[in-house]
Amino acid sequence: MAVVIAVAQQKGGAGKSTIAANLAVALAQAGHRAALLDTDPQKSLERWNALRQQRPKAVPLDFHAPAGWRVTGTLDRLRRAAEMVVVDTPPHVETDARLVIRAADLVLVPLQPSLPDLWASDATVELAEKEKRRWAYVLNRMPASGRLRDVILAEIARRGAPVFEPHLGNRSAYPAAFAQGLGVTEASPRNPAAAEIAALASALAASSLGGLRRG
Repeated sequence: MAVVIAVAQQKGGAGKSTIAANLAVALAQAGHRAALLDTDPQKSLERWNALRQQRPKAVPLDFHAPAGWRVTGTLDRLRRAAEMVVVDTPPHVETDARLVIRAADLVLVPLQPSLPDLWASDATVELAEKEKRRWAYVLNRMPASGRLRDVILAEIARRGAPVFEPHLGNRSAYPAAFAQGLGVTEASPRNPAAAEIAALASALAASSLGGLRRG
């Protein structure tokens, strides 16, 4: 049975699609049977995948873009066929987002280093907790140092909220790879961005396969 990781955040612009695509690619490169689902009506990943089909050296990735009642059916099929399933969700707490979070083993909440972004994530966190899903923040576009970084880390610590590491830096390699239909680990394997997304994927796989899978 596959582990389902929902990448969810009600605030737009948090980097959901980019993180979901890069994680799926990194997991596939690490040897996992990885699938990627785009349930966001903006369909950014569907367009990314269309570009990807023109890249013969791209790692094979099982991609789907279901909507409505097809979301649950697709997830049910992939639980039997894949090992790790990464799902990009709508940017609002809509029906499709609820369905995915309800089916997820882990909800990953992208968070930029600002208090408004943290406050905006509360609805997603509340939904995950209501559905009794495990969840954690992944800090995105984080500066290496500075007051913004210190403030957000202090507030997360005050809340006692779970965070996956490593944090993802504010690196141009991510959008550059996305524009080619690739993950950063494929487009720029020697870039620091590739190292941090590979490390995050490894941490997620170890945590998920080590105990998050539901019976």
